[in-house]
Amino acid sequence: MDPLHLITRRHLFKNCAVGVGSLALASLLAESGFAAPGPSTQKIPALQYPQKAKNVIYLFMAGGPSQLELFDYKPKLNELNGKPIPDSYLAGKRFAFMDSSFKQRTTLLGSRRKFERFGKSGTYISESIPHIAKIVDDIAIVKTVSTDVFNHAPAILFMNSGSSQFGRPSMGAWVSYGIGSECKNLPSFVVMLSGPRGPRGGAVNWGSGFLPTTHQGVPFRASGDPIVDISSPMGISDHHQRDSLDAINALNAKRLQETGDAEIQTRISQYEMAYRMQTSAPELTDLSGETKESLELYGVDPTKPSFAKNCLLARRLVERGVRFVQLYHTNWDSHGGPGETLEKDFEARCKEVDQASAALVMDLKQRGLLKDTLVIWGGEFGRTPMGENRTSTGRNHHIDSATMWFAGGGVKSGITVGETDELGFNAVEDGCHVHDIHATILHLLGLEHTKLTFRFQGRDFRLTDVKGRLIDKLLA
Repeated sequence: MDPLHLITRRHLFKNCAVGVGSLALASLLAESGFAAPGPSTQKIPALQYPQKAKNVIYLFMAGGPSQLELFDYKPKLNELNGKPIPDSYLAGKRFAFMDSSFKQRTTLLGSRRKFERFGKSGTYISESIPHIAKIVDDIAIVKTVSTDVFNHAPAILFMNSGSSQFGRPSMGAWVSYGIGSECKNLPSFVVMLSGPRGPRGGAVNWGSGFLPTTHQGVPFRASGDPIVDISSPMGISDHHQRDSLDAINALNAKRLQETGDAEIQTRISQYEMAYRMQTSAPELTDLSGETKESLELYGVDPTKPSFAKNCLLARRLVERGVRFVQLYHTNWDSHGGPGETLEKDFEARCKEVDQASAALVMDLKQRGLLKDTLVIWGGEFGRTPMGENRTSTGRNHHIDSATMWFAGGGVKSGITVGETDELGFNAVEDGCHVHDIHATILHLLGLEHTKLTFRFQGRDFRLTDVKGRLIDKLLA
């Protein structure tokens, strides 16, 4: 037998350190987007639409903020406070806490907030968020967002990945995979947390699922080094670290040639990114160059972690080309128990985010960044117009109507999309679903949501699953 017939494709690539085998492997990896040293140089597919937004800042209010205390003004609900909700509203509905909704008769709970009209649009906004009220002509409010899941962890995952099942890529990972990043020295997807705890579900909410792990979100810490172990150990010089990294990368490159495993290329990319971030990350979080006016606009104390500080860092991240920045703030759960009342606790959450959320939009606008940056504000679901019988000051989870707002990045400003019924229970005009939100976000980024797919386990997956339509009224 001819000895050449005994050489497998893998052995050929292994033994051809240079020449056609190496070139073929490099070509295959480049075509799949894995040969790049990082997401900044990943092959970017042709965009299907004009790219209105180049960056995304997603302000995620984990816990489900009550739209009825913030944006959805319902005088009739206030009028009927304490009266039973008609059976027609509850037929076929499910809620997170069945006892509080069905075993005892559920009564309506009016809002105690005062609402006023603001801006040229004359939009009703609650007294709880006076700073957001000032930017109402710069944002688009969507009142009729529905979802499929009524418990926190799966609902947060659904809002972030389009699925309540673990293992699917998050929206930030899909965006990184779809259009890459303009930043060489920072990750394409950054996550920051504030509030008493992290969001339920944890890191799966910013995971990459079956996409290459180079696209997963990288959490930045609120104090100390922004990333764990970003600083070199004592006694390790930059020269020694570079030598070690080169040796590790050489071993990984050899293994990559032998196996063609794309995750090895990801590992090489991440080692290089971590090395570059030892300089870029500390520079990013050093706020000494920010003016007093800028710090006061956001309400930032540079010495203390806060949602406000994270908002300022988000602006600095998009200035440096980071593609997707997500800020989680907890706890917006409002069942009425300890730490979850619609009075003291809800007001505390509003004060923690109101000024900085508005400041971010204003700051981006005055710097000329808002036109290219899509800002998103919202939680995983809304709250019921009924109170919970276990307390007199709480609302249950509600999947049929929640409110989100958007600014910049190709979104119309000063508008409200959708309307709910007189009790704020169901959409009666322009209802939209989480999949529609995702489809519209991808559209603003220049991507057709049905074409942004990844084949895994024999089928093509996408962020919008098999659904999703554009919310045309949102588009400028």
